[in-house]
Amino acid sequence: MATLTHDGVTGNQLRAGLLFAVVSASSFGLSGPLARGLMNAGWSAAAVVAARVLLAGVVLLPLALPQLRGSWNLVRANATLIIAYGLVAVAGTQLAYFNAVAHMEVGTALLIEYTAPIAVVGWLWVRHRQRPGAATVGGAALGIVGLLLVLDVASGLSTDPIGIAWALGAMVGAASYFVLSAHGVDLPGTVLAAGGLLIGGVALVLAGVVGIVPLRATTEAVVFDDFTTPWWIPILTIGIVTAAIAYATGIAATRRLGARLASFVALTEVLAALLFAWALLGESPRPIQLVGGTLILVGVIAVRLGEPTPIPIGDPETPAATEEPSATTRPEADHQR
Repeated sequence: MATLTHDGVTGNQLRAGLLFAVVSASSFGLSGPLARGLMNAGWSAAAVVAARVLLAGVVLLPLALPQLRGSWNLVRANATLIIAYGLVAVAGTQLAYFNAVAHMEVGTALLIEYTAPIAVVGWLWVRHRQRPGAATVGGAALGIVGLLLVLDVASGLSTDPIGIAWALGAMVGAASYFVLSAHGVDLPGTVLAAGGLLIGGVALVLAGVVGIVPLRATTEAVVFDDFTTPWWIPILTIGIVTAAIAYATGIAATRRLGARLASFVALTEVLAALLFAWALLGESPRPIQLVGGTLILVGVIAVRLGEPTPIPIGDPETPAATEEPSATTRPEADHQR
């Protein structure tokens, strides 16, 4: 497998990475309210996800193919990465999450899934010896406390072992999304996103065919808080905006920020989901949730302050054309996998 980008970033990479990360988190955050409207109209959760990722893959494919410039050897060299991204980061995460919410409260399942940044920090520490500093640990604590407040799960937690097991699976899938997105810097991010989304979508359809998840779709109008729209408008939006744009910008962000920082910035998705739910579903956020959102942002800043010293890694979207760093300057995480 190709190299893993290091978590040190330069100033330009930081600014671009944060912009991509915010766009990705905001796009992902829109998916929940749109999916809720579709499910209220009769769609099953798996059908929404399958339509979402397949449409996104089709939309990104015309953009991905020109970036290859006929270099299909890049696809062959990164085939394992693309397949793992599609099956684990896309299909696996979605299947695990929807099975979790079938056995436990949605808020509890989300809470467990969004502990993924801690898993990313642990993975980078154990596997790549990137030991987190005090600022990173403190930022992680603030982010988790903020997440507890945003999700407002104080009313009670489910102890269903099956639900917890599925939610932990979703957490592993979410952490894998950031770790895998940081790999394959020689493979354009749009190519990784398109290939992974198509593979994940096909896997979800097959899971529905064999009965693992229900696939049900309707052509009923979709009703939101202040308006009603034909079913195809939220489907197009959920496929193009919340998947095609979200996954492509998420990969771009992770390759510039590193898996650790990108995973913490992605916690703002929960706050974005609250705001979109307020606008589309009339679910206004409570003051405690706004406080939680503030803590998440403070935690992200703390994690950034705890990042390693910037190390130039070249253009994260294309193969490096510069000479290899010497043995004394090569970061431990930049090794062949």
